[in-house]
Amino acid sequence: MTSSMTSRWSPGWALAALGAALFTFAACSGNGTGPAAGSEQLAFRSDRDGDYEIYLMNASGGGVRRLTTTGMESDPAWSPDGARIAFASDRDGNREIYVMNADGSGVARLTNNTASDYSPAWSPDGTKIAFGSDRDGNYEIYVMNADGSGVTRLTDNTASDYAPAWSPDGTKIVFTSNRDGVEIYTMNADGTGVVRLTNTPGLEDGASWSPDGTRIAFVSDRDGNYEIYAMNPDGTGVVRLTNNPALDAQAAWSPDGTRMAFVSSRDGDDDEIYVMNADGTGVRELTYNAASDVMPSWRP
Repeated sequence: MTSSMTSRWSPGWALAALGAALFTFAACSGNGTGPAAGSEQLAFRSDRDGDYEIYLMNASGGGVRRLTTTGMESDPAWSPDGARIAFASDRDGNREIYVMNADGSGVARLTNNTASDYSPAWSPDGTKIAFGSDRDGNYEIYVMNADGSGVTRLTDNTASDYAPAWSPDGTKIVFTSNRDGVEIYTMNADGTGVVRLTNTPGLEDGASWSPDGTRIAFVSDRDGNYEIYAMNPDGTGVVRLTNNPALDAQAAWSPDGTRMAFVSSRDGDDDEIYVMNADGTGVRELTYNAASDVMPSWRP
């Protein structure tokens, strides 16, 4: 994977592949004027207007709307009620975590640190946000209240830990670490009980839990190319879902668990967003743009 590709896709990819530096709302209902939750929408990141910003589109690929206009924005993550989007931005000179209404209004800064804060992930009950940061000198996973208070460090390792995602019941967090290769791990929500799920010579990254908690989607180059796979929460039952000479990554489950949005360069132009059934069938392209469309996040 090239450095240009990794930098477009996520801090986790860039960190794992290159070792490079990365770039009161608790359970609130929000007051945005965007379409109601459950209306089949995805937030995503694109540079189609020159800068990397957060956009919203229908699950059909239509109705694209730009939500942000300032700085370099990334990592959109929906609150469980579909009313708010957490995201990372350098709009104030440093990469921090912000939150906004579903229509882009009501932006508030949650973190304020000289280090890089990125990859926010809401807890299922909407009261907490896990995120990655190098504020203590190394890339680790932290958790904070949804209003930015009460920051607690969850991982403490000389290696880099990043890309957190909560289990649907809120008891565990899946994440990527290069503590022993670049592999996928789980831990309890308080940082205890770390368990390694993958163990291959390849690079494993970008894990996300299915809504029913029975499967974890992830990306791997274990078969020589970056593809999307799924496994049981204990690491067994691995199944390859995509099979394309291009790069496939960033799988995001639909709220009902029947589909996944993902990013691919298979059309030969640039990174685009696709959707497929949860078993890998029925692949369909959602975005058609000469720019880079990445980081899909399905609205609950």
